[in-house]
Amino acid sequence: MNIAYWIVAGLLALFYFYSGALKVIRSRDQLRPMMAWVDRMPLPIVRALGTVELLGAIGLILPPLTGIAPSLAPTAAIGFMLLQIGAITVHLTGEDRRITLNLALIATAAVAIWLAMTGPT
Repeated sequence: MNIAYWIVAGLLALFYFYSGALKVIRSRDQLRPMMAWVDRMPLPIVRALGTVELLGAIGLILPPLTGIAPSLAPTAAIGFMLLQIGAITVHLTGEDRRITLNLALIATAAVAIWLAMTGPT
């Protein structure tokens, strides 16, 4: 993996690790100010999304770092793209129409995929 991959994947992993940890640990009331959609989802789904984000963040970093199943890294990034497509759908069907961050996360995940697939190992 090249340095560009580690920078992009590292930033993406940090974002998702933080976001996932919040969804797993915090209450609905604590999440509401930054995630207006939590009132429309059952709390177990919010917790499951947080767990998926935590596992995906680990999947971006650990496999290439250890050399064990490094193909899981682009798979995790593809999962994040799909997650954000779902997030955009949730935002657009609710009152919150702000999807700029979601689009930026899709683009960042796409770059991570490209770097993982084309960069030197």
